[in-house]
Parts: sequence; C-alpha cells; structure tokens
Amino acid sequence: MEMSRRRLLAALAATGVLAAVPTGWASAAEADAGAARLIENTVGIFAGTAAANSRPETAAKLAAIEKTARTNLAALDAASGDGELFAGLPLGTSDPNLNSSFQRLYEIALATRTPGIPPDLYGSPAVQDRVLDGLAWLHTRFYGDQSKGYYGNWFFWEIGISQHVSKTLVLLAERAPAELTATYIASMDAYLRNGKDGDVDLDSRFHTGANLADITTNRILQGALTADEARIRKALTDQLTVFTTIDPYALDHGVTDGYYADGSFIQHASVAYTGSYGKGLLTRVVQTLKILDGTGFAHGDELVPTVFGWVRDGFAPLIFEGWMMEAVKGRAVSRTGSGYDDVAVVVEAVVDLASLAEGERAAALKSYVKYVRSTSRADLDTAAFVSPVSIVRYADILADATVPAADLNPPARSVAFNAMERTVHRRPGYAFALSRSSRRISKYEYMSGENLRPWFQGDGAHYLYLSGQDQTQAFGVDYFTTVSPYGLAGVTAPVEPRRTVPELYGLPYYDNPSHPLNFTASSESQNTYVYFPTATQAYSGGAVLGAYGAVGWVASDDVPWRDKQAGVLPDDFVAYRGARATRSWFLLDDEIAVLSAGVGDAPGGGRAVTTTVDARIAAAGDRVDVTEGEGWVRYANVTRGAAVGYVRLDGPAPKVRLDTVTRSRRSVRTANPDTAVTKQVFSVSIEQAAGAELDAFAWVLMPHATASAVRAPSAVRVLANTPRLQAVRHDGLGLTALNTFTPGAHRTAGLTVDGPASVLVRKEGGETSVAVSDPTTGRDTVSVVLHGRALRKVSGDDTVRVSAVPGGTRIEAVTRHGYGRSHLVTLR
Repeated sequence: MEMSRRRLLAALAATGVLAAVPTGWASAAEADAGAARLIENTVGIFAGTAAANSRPETAAKLAAIEKTARTNLAALDAASGDGELFAGLPLGTSDPNLNSSFQRLYEIALATRTPGIPPDLYGSPAVQDRVLDGLAWLHTRFYGDQSKGYYGNWFFWEIGISQHVSKTLVLLAERAPAELTATYIASMDAYLRNGKDGDVDLDSRFHTGANLADITTNRILQGALTADEARIRKALTDQLTVFTTIDPYALDHGVTDGYYADGSFIQHASVAYTGSYGKGLLTRVVQTLKILDGTGFAHGDELVPTVFGWVRDGFAPLIFEGWMMEAVKGRAVSRTGSGYDDVAVVVEAVVDLASLAEGERAAALKSYVKYVRSTSRADLDTAAFVSPVSIVRYADILADATVPAADLNPPARSVAFNAMERTVHRRPGYAFALSRSSRRISKYEYMSGENLRPWFQGDGAHYLYLSGQDQTQAFGVDYFTTVSPYGLAGVTAPVEPRRTVPELYGLPYYDNPSHPLNFTASSESQNTYVYFPTATQAYSGGAVLGAYGAVGWVASDDVPWRDKQAGVLPDDFVAYRGARATRSWFLLDDEIAVLSAGVGDAPGGGRAVTTTVDARIAAAGDRVDVTEGEGWVRYANVTRGAAVGYVRLDGPAPKVRLDTVTRSRRSVRTANPDTAVTKQVFSVSIEQAAGAELDAFAWVLMPHATASAVRAPSAVRVLANTPRLQAVRHDGLGLTALNTFTPGAHRTAGLTVDGPASVLVRKEGGETSVAVSDPTTGRDTVSVVLHGRALRKVSGDDTVRVSAVPGGTRIEAVTRHGYGRSHLVTLR
C-alpha cells in the first residue's frame, strides 16, 4: 500500500499536521536522549512526581494506587496452581481474565514508581521483580504461543494487553531484562493481526479513531524502550491521521471514524460517539502530547489548536452542568458510570491541554475547567484522574482568582451535529439533545451484552436536561433501566415484544460463520446487522439560524429488515420492522415545537403504535405532581424543583401516566450488578390502535413551565403538518421555520421551497436572515423564493446566490458536498 501511504503523507502535509514531526536526528545519542525523556515523561504522567505527590490534593489518588497494589499482591499470593496468576482469574480460555492479569501487574508496578507510597512498595526491587516474573510467567504459559492466543475479543489482543504491558515495561525500564522487553514487543507485533506485517494498517477498519490512537501510543512507548527512532516516528505519523478533519467526500483509507468540520465525532463507521470513544481519543492524544513534550520527536504546539477545536466545538456543547449527554455515548449508556464521570475524564484532558497551550487558548481552557466545576451538580472525583500531576494542575486552576469561570460556548446556542445526526439546543436553564439515524448513521449500538434493548435510541429519541438538577436522578443508566425501550422520550414504536440478542441466539452475538456473510463475533456482517445497523432512508438533518434551529427526520426500517425481506440473511436471523413517521423539531427559546405526520404502522404491519411525547423519571420518594387541562399537561417534580409543560397544538388527546417501575440494571447490560432500581416514570403518549389510519399531531415542550404558562395561548402557530411539509411561525421572534420532505414546490407563509430542505427565515428590523440546509446530504442546490418586494444580499456565505424573480427574491444555496451544513444569508 505504498501509494496509499504517499497519499496519506501528502494529505497530512497539506493540512500542516505533518509539520508536527521533525525530519530526523543528527545522531544516535540524540535519539537515545529523546527516548529516555519519553520514558521519564510517561512515568511522571502515571506515577506523578515528588513535588506533585506531596500536595494534599493528591492524597486520595496515592491512597487508591497503594490500596489497589496491595489488593493485587494479596491476590498474587493467593493464586493456586498453574491456571492463574491472580486468585479468581483462571486463565487459558478467558481473554478478559488475561487482560485483567496484565492490568494488575501494571497496577503493582505503578505503586513501585509512585513517590509518596510507603517504601515497602515504592522503589522496592523485590516487588518489581515479582511483576517482571509475572510478565515472564504469563508470556510463557498464556500469551507467547501465537497458535493458542487471539481468542475472544480482538481488542484485548491488539490494544488492551499491549497497553498494560507497554506501560509496565516503561515503569520498570531500568530493571526489566532487555530480552523480556524484546520478547514482548515481538509478541505484541505478532498480535496486530488486523494490521500488516506486525504494524498498523491504516486500511483496516479496526485501526481507526480512538483505537488507532491507542495502538500507536502503545507503539510509541515500545519504541522508547528500545530507542527505536523509526518505530516512534512511524507510530507518530500513523497517529497524526486522527488529527485530520474527516471529509466524507474524500475519505482517506475509506475511514469515516474521527472528527468532522461541524464538531461531530464518529467511531465504528456510523456511531455518534463523542461521549465514549471520543473522550478516549481526546485523552489519548493529550497524553501523547505530554509524553512527547521535550523529546524532540514531535512539536506538540502544532497540534494543540486542533485539539482545542475538538473541545470547543465537539465537547463543550455536549456537556450540560458537568454531565455528558446520553445521545453520544453509544452502548455506554447502559453502564453504571454516570455522565459526571464521563466529564471528569474530559476535564483532566482539558486541564493538561491548557498546560500545553498558550495565550488565549490556555486562558479559555482554564476558564472552561472552572466553569464546568462551578455548574456541575456533582463533586468531581480527582482520584479518578489518571495523573497526580493533573490533579495538582486542576487544583491550581480552581484556586486561581484571576481565572474567571466561562463556557466555551454562548449560553444560548443551537448546534447541528449533522455529520453524526445529533442536535443540541441550549438555553440558560435547559438543554435539549436529539438522536436521529439514516443511511449514514446507526439506529443504535449494541455490543458485548451492553445496551441490550437499544432498538429506538436513534429514532428521534430526545433528552431534556433541566438546570439545577442532579442528572443521575433524571437520566443515566436508571433512565434506560426503568423507562420502557418502546417508550423513550420522542420515540414512535410499534407495540410488539422484541428480544435481546442473547435471548435470540444464546450468545452476545449472532454466530453463523458458514453463511456467505460470515457471521462471527468481530465480522463486518455482525457490525452491519447486529451491533450498529443503519436506517434505510436519507432524510435526517436541519438548519441553524443564530441561536434557533429546525430539524427534520423520516422514520424507516433498518438494514437488517430490508435485507431479511430480500433473502440476503439466514432463515434464523431475526429482524424487526419499524413504524412510520415524518417529524420536525423547531428549536426556539422557551418552546420546543415537535410536529409529527404520517404516524402509524408500516403498511400491512397490523400493529398498534405508540408515540411518546416525553418520558421522565423521578426518585421513588420524590413528590411528583401531574396536572392536566384542555390541551395541556404539566409535570412537576416538587422535590427537585423541576417542571416541564406540554401544550397540544394539533392532534388527538394523549395518554398521561405516572407509574412506579422496579427493574434490575442488569436488564440493560449483562455485566451490570443485579441491582433493583425503583423510579417513578412519567409519560405523555399518543396511542394508535392496530389498523388505524396514519395520524398527525403537534406539541410544544416548555422547560421550567409554570402553571400559568402552560394554560396561556401558545406563541407557536402550526402552518403545515403533513408528510410533505411541516412548518411553524413564532410571531414574537419574527421567525418562520420549516422542513420540506419531498420533490416539487412547497409553499407556505410567503415562501416557496423546491424539494427536500430545512429552512429558517427571520425578520428583524429592516433585514431578513435565512438559513438553508439539505438534510438528505445528496442535493447540489436548494432554492427558496421569498415572495414580496425584491431584496438584495447584504452579507452571507459564498455558497448562497441571491437574484430577483417576478414577485420576489430567489435564494439558491449550493449544498453540494456540504454534508447538511447551514448556508446563511442576510437580505435587505
């Protein structure tokens, strides 16, 4: 793939990223010195320094390191026979147990290099020798034989085990025998079976995004252990590919994983993943920048602006009062760790990035750290930070009175992450996050027994976060545990029982390697049809005008159902058919208007269908008041001081429920503890009987609505609500917002729009502002005619052309290769 490699280097050079890697060393001595500094930096990151570890803020971290090491040593002492290194972790067939055994050796080694740990551990040659003996023992019996390894999950063999081994050898570099180090490096190379010739393969679907960053960081450390300059430089060049912005129209190596121009992050080819793999990538690249600092192997200052952009445009909009939004966590939504825990990982990365940045960027990052701390409803546990040095930096930022608390985003903002089909709408007091899917983005992610009931999480599911709340009481794993998977907020679902993958097949995946599609645990077919299937329609996206947004989406079947009907899939493969709906969300100030048309079952389905306007949970002991009137419902959690109003603009009366639900957290993830959770579950839903005609309805969601506000006439007027056109008008804002879904001319409110599009028009004073986008991502141009007097272009994007036509003004936006972005123009 030499030509492919040349194309990569040319692309990196064009973006300026390649400049981060200098050309070469003048002498072997300089290379040796750089490798030694790299090892020193790595030890300092994970073990801390004498100065940092003497600070009281790091005491809890040091205590945790010590406790873990002593627990592991006790388990090492208690191991029996030749089948386990640590008691309770039998080896030979369990790759998770083998990975955990290597992790425990690393944790013991870490304690021996951490200043401030008692001397029977810190600096103890005897303890370090036990770790090295353990590494040799594992290699001889359970790792070194390539014919017996590589069972189970590929991740452990190519990333997880190598990560623990590489860091352990770095920590013990002065004591580890050169032969042991060389033997392990050779074995780690051999286990890169999705790579090429024992190295990274940028054409492999396994070596992308966060996974690529992990693999290359491991290889950088391995190169430092042997002062292998070529290995370090090759790993660095490979890792630099994650810094390039993904261009969906000119993919390198066919890779869609990574960061996009609109701040989106995708992993696994089609999963919106900022809150899990995205934060992992952020952490890894910042660690790499710290590892390389002063080594001469890379100029980190060349890369800091790119990572700063990720934080500002990709992470900050998705963090609400210290909580990571569920819409970008994939299968991780089923884990018991909270959104606050997710943000702690991001905060550590931001703290360290601030130490590498300069000037305004450094100041902005520090202010953001303080802002997250000041707005979060949970204490940030710095003992969970990776580095004691980061803990000290964090404490210093919080204690610095010259650093103001400031968000990286304005308080009122609407963000269209169209590349990953997520939308975030923020106002002081609330944030609204929306999950969609299409031919480009997965309906959900299930894998490895995680997120067992995910079926509708990408079908217009929304999350309305209210300020001042402990979000663990409103969302997180308990939301997915107690809210029915068919009744998630915003979802239209057929009334039918579905079974989880383990229930269907008796395994965490569908196993059928003899089929032409080769269904194995890590096969591409497993991804396509089981783990993260996409939808089958193209329309999903919207426009943003200032702080306001319009979003449109069309429900469809997924790829498994389509291909099952086509006879592509095996007879015993189970696929489920979706419901039907055309939906718009119009994102305003105090209101979120949701219009639904063509709602019902798929033709011939014969099923009842339920659309959930909203669903919320509350603690079992909270006082929850639900009141109803003609055309409105109000939910109030009096205990928490939270309220949401629901105003019906069009359609049938809803079913309003407040139930008490008890369910085990294991029902959403097989590895979760079998802990019963009891919540009050509130829902507003529209129920359609089997065989009913397709229906239409419109609602306004009002965060923090008072009783009088929900009774007052709505400021939102529905102009159209059909499967062809959905539009609203807000006279107070002077705003008209609409989505068109079909070919041909669509007329409403003095506008004519040609073909499928998303449009916002706002008149303020003597000016008219317009935003246009193509939610299908497939159109070359979108045209809008504003009827009335002719207007001229005052300002706007170069992609927008304005011309006078009989009876009005024609706006033509060149949307080709825009990937759903908004095209803006101001007229007078």
